[in-house]
Amino acid sequence: MMAFFWQGALLLSLAAAMSVHADMTLDCRPDLVTLVWTESRAQADMSLFRLGSCFPTSLSVGEAVFSVDLNDCNFRRLVTGNHLMYTNDLTYLSSPGSHIVGFTHPVVCAYERPKDWYPSIYDPVFHTYGLGALVFHIGLMNDDFSGPAESASFPLGSFIPIMASVAQKTHQPLLLLLEECVAATTPELQPESIIYPIITNKGCLVDSMISRSKFEPRQKSSEIRLSLQAFRFGLGEEVFIHCKLVAWDPNGLDNTKKACHFVKEQGWELLDNTAHSNLCDCCESSCKSRRMRSISSGKYGMVQNAVLGPLKITDVNS
Repeated sequence: MMAFFWQGALLLSLAAAMSVHADMTLDCRPDLVTLVWTESRAQADMSLFRLGSCFPTSLSVGEAVFSVDLNDCNFRRLVTGNHLMYTNDLTYLSSPGSHIVGFTHPVVCAYERPKDWYPSIYDPVFHTYGLGALVFHIGLMNDDFSGPAESASFPLGSFIPIMASVAQKTHQPLLLLLEECVAATTPELQPESIIYPIITNKGCLVDSMISRSKFEPRQKSSEIRLSLQAFRFGLGEEVFIHCKLVAWDPNGLDNTKKACHFVKEQGWELLDNTAHSNLCDCCESSCKSRRMRSISSGKYGMVQNAVLGPLKITDVNS
């Protein structure tokens, strides 16, 4: 797939590591990145190396090898002139009592930018996450949800159409819910990350209390559609929306498994059955959780974390 976008890869980093005890080689290809870290210190535990979020593909004495796709491992994509830059970090996680201190080494691949390629902020953003026999999707859509968005740039106050779905294969019919969503300016959430809450408290669209954000009527139980009003948080920056998706037994809805939004002059409303909107009564207090049983046991559902982005919110008055 990568070869479709790029005709030739420029090797940016085929470099010695920062330590005299090690050497790194990096081979950047359109469809595969191969990184080999060779370590001369016998006490180094090669299994403690990580490339972004990825574990080594293979290990041997004194050597860790990563053969990965640029869509994996949390590579960051940047546009600089005529090049597409993919950056990541090779990290060594020091073990307790080790004489080798943990460290991070930058990894960069550069590719020629095709003439018909647009920066990532204009790419339709649609990610897929596999989990067991379930395949989760989350993506930006066009205004009527009939297809992927043509742009990932949204004027302040406009709607950001988001659709999540789950392919259920041989499973019993499941209901897809968004248990939690927050916006951040980073593709990974850290304890110190500044976030903007969108959905909290086990399915409460809290942003709808201060905006026109709302869940759209369901077309399928395995899909959920959200019209999110573009907010000021991260204005002009890259924004990532971090969500927890839940595929759940449709007969198992309660105040911890629900989709609720706030309707002006009416209050909280349950998306799937307004007659049971009392399940949303806890949205402004605390919706207690209960222990989840797994799909493998034939009961209830499964959870998957997902990240949508980058997208950009622009100020029409600037």
